[in-house]
Amino acid sequence: MSTVDEDKLEKHLKKCNSREKPKPIYYVKGINGGYEDAMETPGQQVSICALAKEELEKMIKKLLQATSSLNSKLTDQTLTHKALQEALNDPKNGEFAFKHLKQQASLAGNLERLGLLGSNRCFVEFGAGRGKLSHWIDLALQDAKNVHFLLVERATTRFKVDGKHRSRDSTFERLQIDIVDLSLGKVPLLVRERLPVVGIGKHLCGAATDLALKCLIESYKTKQEDSGKEPLAKRLKSDEMETIAERPMSVSNCTVQSAANRQSVLGIAVALCCHHRCEWKHYVGKEFFSSRGLGAEDFKIFQRMSSWATCGMKRHSIDVGEAEFDSTDQKMQLEEHDFEEESSAYEGTLTVEERENLGRLCKQLIDQGRIWYLQQQGFDSALQYYTSPSISLENVLLTAVPLLKIQQSENS
Repeated sequence: MSTVDEDKLEKHLKKCNSREKPKPIYYVKGINGGYEDAMETPGQQVSICALAKEELEKMIKKLLQATSSLNSKLTDQTLTHKALQEALNDPKNGEFAFKHLKQQASLAGNLERLGLLGSNRCFVEFGAGRGKLSHWIDLALQDAKNVHFLLVERATTRFKVDGKHRSRDSTFERLQIDIVDLSLGKVPLLVRERLPVVGIGKHLCGAATDLALKCLIESYKTKQEDSGKEPLAKRLKSDEMETIAERPMSVSNCTVQSAANRQSVLGIAVALCCHHRCEWKHYVGKEFFSSRGLGAEDFKIFQRMSSWATCGMKRHSIDVGEAEFDSTDQKMQLEEHDFEEESSAYEGTLTVEERENLGRLCKQLIDQGRIWYLQQQGFDSALQYYTSPSISLENVLLTAVPLLKIQQSENS
């Protein structure tokens, strides 16, 4: 520990790297976070190993009942995009880089499929890491105008690609902040430009997905409601989006917000990851769980069991981050994306295939709660495979677009 003379303290504090930096205007502590339930003990983690055989069988039965009515077959939306073809065909890229490129190409292809690549919008990349996903989406946008990127990452990141973007109308800005504290509606760029956003993410780990959904759907729309400025629809070209007045207002069996609120989010495309790191406190699907007679304790068990879906994870070369150029960073990424070891406790009771199937059901149940949440907010949301298991065992993509935009398209 270093010391400073008292008469030099004030001068030192002005330049000390350890001093607490002032919070940005868009920092609002815990704005996207949840709350602890009375039944939930903060910091307590359920151990599957601690469950007796009878308790485990009871939880498996609960899981099968809760998922029996869910559609377990996901559509395959493994796509590509011409913007990445040159890189995909470059022999200089090794296997690890190739797997990243395949996923980024499919994400870009799915954004194009959903009609989310266009002018006059801001892409918000959550868990941006080095910023490769935004980089490729920027290239995929071709001649789009007035496009901005916000790269949200709480950690200091090495080997960023921020300086390699093509020179054109798009801008890039990093927000070094935890998603839980990000009030998107207070980001100066969005306050100034009044643009709708597209939320994106590649392997958004655990609870970060729930925090990102809240950040997009709740903290940004509040700012739009309170600003009193010109509606976002009037900032868009008529051939890109219908005005609010032209849209049909009826949406069956869905509690929705006003069209103006949904207008602030054009769509979402997030590749999911690490369900065993989800938290009931932040989970957006609590009401969905409740509708199936499930609660916090059930969620904790299913959350831990979800890692069984990737029992073979450590036997494969798996995509865990954007650190292919630095072995130290790779080690840190592997530690952050740790995988459940407790499945070995039931090797004599459940086969690897049975555990993997139960793990997939747990992940599907958790994700269905997220789908339910987005539907209640007026979005058409779905899960699909966006890449093959050989590229990444975490190969499910969550997408969402406003329901009224879908209806308008069907009626036209």
